[in-house]
Amino acid sequence: MQAKIKQMKNFPIALMTLILLINLVVSAPSWADQTQLNFSSDYFIGQKVTWLYKARADSEKIQRIPAQVVKLGSKQIQIKVQNKKNEFINRWVSRDRLEVDKSENFLQKS
Repeated sequence: MQAKIKQMKNFPIALMTLILLINLVVSAPSWADQTQLNFSSDYFIGQKVTWLYKARADSEKIQRIPAQVVKLGSKQIQIKVQNKKNEFINRWVSRDRLEVDKSENFLQKS
């Protein structure tokens, strides 16, 4: 009788362990770093790009701003741009707002 009681006490622990293991097996692929898999290697850190900037979403005027890639994200890229005071600032921008820049005279070294 005491053996049955001991088995009943261990049952919830065993059940929770089983559920946890099943959860880990099923969810393990989602732990992978998807950022390297989701997009092609069209951009890399340090690459010179041109930011196609619109002052407002409804504006048709596009400004072409020289920039440099700082970080790569799954949906956006962080770029470094130079402002009027010759200071560098970072901005997260959408990939479709960037073009690869092939010019040599670009940003000053930081």
